[in-house]
Amino acid sequence: MSKTEAPEGAPVAREENDLGAAGAQLSTAPKEDGPSLPSLGVIGWFRWFWRQLTSMRVALILLLLLSLGAIPGSLIPQNNVDELKVQDFMDRHTTLGPVYDKLQLFDVYSSVWFSAIYILLFVSLIGCIVPRTWQFVGQLRGRPPGAPKKLTRLPAYTTWRTDAEPEQVHATALAMLKKRRFRAHTAGSGAGSSVAAEKGYLREAGNLMFHVALIVMLIAFAAGQLLKSEGGKLVMEGDGFSNTLIQYDDFKSGSLFDTDELAPFSFKLDKFVGTYQKSGPNRGTPRTYRADVTYSEGPDGAEKKKSIEVNKPLEVDGSKVYLIGHGFAPAVTVRDAKGKVVYKASVPVLPIDQNGTATGAIKVMDGYRDKNGRPDQLGFNAFFVPTFAGVGKGQMFSQFPAAEYPVLALSAYHGSLGVDAGVPQNVYQLDTRKMKQFKGADGQLFKQRLRPGETMKLPNGAGSITFDKNLKEWATFQISQQPGTGWALGGAIAAVLGLAGSLFIQRRRVWVRAVKGPDGVTVVEMAGLGRSESAKVPEELSQLAAELHEKAPSASPQDPDEEALPASDLDAAPAEGAEK
Repeated sequence: MSKTEAPEGAPVAREENDLGAAGAQLSTAPKEDGPSLPSLGVIGWFRWFWRQLTSMRVALILLLLLSLGAIPGSLIPQNNVDELKVQDFMDRHTTLGPVYDKLQLFDVYSSVWFSAIYILLFVSLIGCIVPRTWQFVGQLRGRPPGAPKKLTRLPAYTTWRTDAEPEQVHATALAMLKKRRFRAHTAGSGAGSSVAAEKGYLREAGNLMFHVALIVMLIAFAAGQLLKSEGGKLVMEGDGFSNTLIQYDDFKSGSLFDTDELAPFSFKLDKFVGTYQKSGPNRGTPRTYRADVTYSEGPDGAEKKKSIEVNKPLEVDGSKVYLIGHGFAPAVTVRDAKGKVVYKASVPVLPIDQNGTATGAIKVMDGYRDKNGRPDQLGFNAFFVPTFAGVGKGQMFSQFPAAEYPVLALSAYHGSLGVDAGVPQNVYQLDTRKMKQFKGADGQLFKQRLRPGETMKLPNGAGSITFDKNLKEWATFQISQQPGTGWALGGAIAAVLGLAGSLFIQRRRVWVRAVKGPDGVTVVEMAGLGRSESAKVPEELSQLAAELHEKAPSASPQDPDEEALPASDLDAAPAEGAEK
């Protein structure tokens, strides 16, 4: 009994030409034929273009282009994310900005070129999957082809002589292969009969599943972009939020999203809880970062308690509420020249570093009158630190994110705040172009640091502002509704499983032929063929041959100098005509 393997690098195409149907259809990949340029007409060119578009090579190129196209979308500010950053980029880059704008780099995911790549990839995958699926279904409904005339041409081959009858060998081989989960049957009849078996269909199934999963991911991505909604809201302790459009601080949505589809729910921020590491190299690192809220579903839903933490959002009716930020809101009371309270509120300030140093603006628009009784407007630039280092101990920056030694620094202005012009302005910044400074005794801008409970009296009896003791905290939430995320996750998992199957499962065929020799002794031939060159096909054939050899052992040699080759030596001797 002997065995041979094809030399390394032997072309599969030559095997298919030599072996006919036995070597064909091991894959459903379409054959790529070069175009016959002189004979191509309009229809011919269209078919050639379609064949190229639906090839795996072009699909991979389009997938690479899609990945490369997403890079500027993550590096360059996008209009659908932050228009202010886009405008700032345009102002700072007067030459590069207009070029980016013409190339639609500020709107990458809705640009013409990105959409073209996306649609071509979608068409390519569809055009590749549909014919291959029908071909694969046809292969599943069919049977493995019969053995070629010359099994010695196959990459893995072994043979021996036995006293068993050919029908007995075929029956034993058929039962053995089916037991090992091969799809097997007896092909042909009479002296030309053989057992044909095939295994590894999950390779092509995995390949198709990978492509289908990519389509599912593309559809989920498109649905998520077109039907999504996302908005942000700053909520102070004790205040609430209702999921309506007018309640959002900022809101953006996909082109097909209808604001009537906003999930009806509301919540109130009961308390923000934040604790931080107080010593060591990780000083200031959050240990507890939690927003305790009371929420209700629908207009008349029962109230429920929930703690929102980082990566642990509140999920209500398809919407998710994420905790994304935190800060402080110093409470202030402003009085006019007669001591009348004209403004009393907690003013949120925006952090500028990890230790909670924050800036903001206090705007008194109505109700204030100066010492002469004339109406006026007040404005204060606010600089807040939750933990002040102390006078003479460096700049006015916080030393720790918790409010252990809060200090509020104010600088005072009066005049027109610019809010009556109808032009939107940042509530956290003070527009001083039409305002006058309050002057101190030194003739400079009047400013002062305040501790909770302290009051800054404006010059010339113009009034006062008090830093109240009831310091509040606020939290910012992102409310998002993004359909298709579950489909995208399922598609990603299916893509990984399909890719693993297509990489690690090998489709292969095995044939067993037993015929009577001229001397009346049965000659058994076994051969195997795989889609690609692999050591697993000869190894598997060796195991099958050893098992079959036990039930149909080698015939006793007629020549006393001839010795039967034991089954344990299957890998030792090459077959006649084998390449080395």
